[in-house]
Amino acid sequence: MAEPALCHRTSNRDPNAAGQNIRAQSKKGLLLRNLTVMRTIFRAFLILIVSVSATYAGESNLKSDEIYSAWLQMYDLQFGQAHLELERWQQAHPDDSLGLASDAAAYLFSELARLGSLEAELFVDDNRFKNRKKLDPDPKVKISFNEKIDQADRRADAVLQRSEGDARALFVKTLTHGLRADYVALIDGRGVKALSYTKTGRVYAERLLAADPHAFDAYLGPGVENYLLSLKPVALRVLLRLSGSQVDREAGLEKLRKAAAQGYYLEPFAKLLLAVAALRDNEPQKAREILSALHERFPNNELYSLELNRLTSTP
Repeated sequence: MAEPALCHRTSNRDPNAAGQNIRAQSKKGLLLRNLTVMRTIFRAFLILIVSVSATYAGESNLKSDEIYSAWLQMYDLQFGQAHLELERWQQAHPDDSLGLASDAAAYLFSELARLGSLEAELFVDDNRFKNRKKLDPDPKVKISFNEKIDQADRRADAVLQRSEGDARALFVKTLTHGLRADYVALIDGRGVKALSYTKTGRVYAERLLAADPHAFDAYLGPGVENYLLSLKPVALRVLLRLSGSQVDREAGLEKLRKAAAQGYYLEPFAKLLLAVAALRDNEPQKAREILSALHERFPNNELYSLELNRLTSTP
């Protein structure tokens, strides 16, 4: 009896109602699919937001108003004031490696200024640079420089052991290798050793840019490597490339321009190097514009005024 009754009810069902039911189910399925797509898009949007936030967080992790102020003091040759500011920073942030690396930079720059090794003419006139008299570095400054830079390296290495993508620690490693390269090249006169530091520093710079594409200071070291080595004789450039160095003039200038345009701590130094490049390319007006702007910002730095006076006196 149950089966005939069931058949009877089915046969009397309204066909319009059945069609409406099908359409309702279809709309419900379409709505669910749309909701699924919307959830996917929303998740992708959240991932994008997190990614962008992480990038800017990495950028801000490199910046410090106090350390930046000390770097500005260095560029204006106010090394005593720079050391004081960095000492206060280190006391307040005993685990920070950037303050130590910056303090090492202050010792190096003060020694380069005392010895006259930062004069742009030395870089423009290769023969004068190669034939310069042997320098007499201050042993106490050298000890302080090495102590600070060794401490910075140890602290940065400890951070990288815990987090190999830490932008601040990677930036410190690029700094320490660049500073060591500058000391052995410009004071000790050991070009081969300087080249070794430069190549290792480039590896850290590349890792830093992968972790934080906004760390434009990282372009300085590779820019210097590419540009300065591109000025070497052809045969030597071939050997340098075979040894793993980067030797590309235009690539070097482009990296220096990035550091000069958007760098933070190293922006003024990148601009000085672009002035040197302009002098080498016989573009005195471009060099004059760069040096004039630097002189206006750092009036106590005689290097800028000295080079401007040379440009003015040159026929």
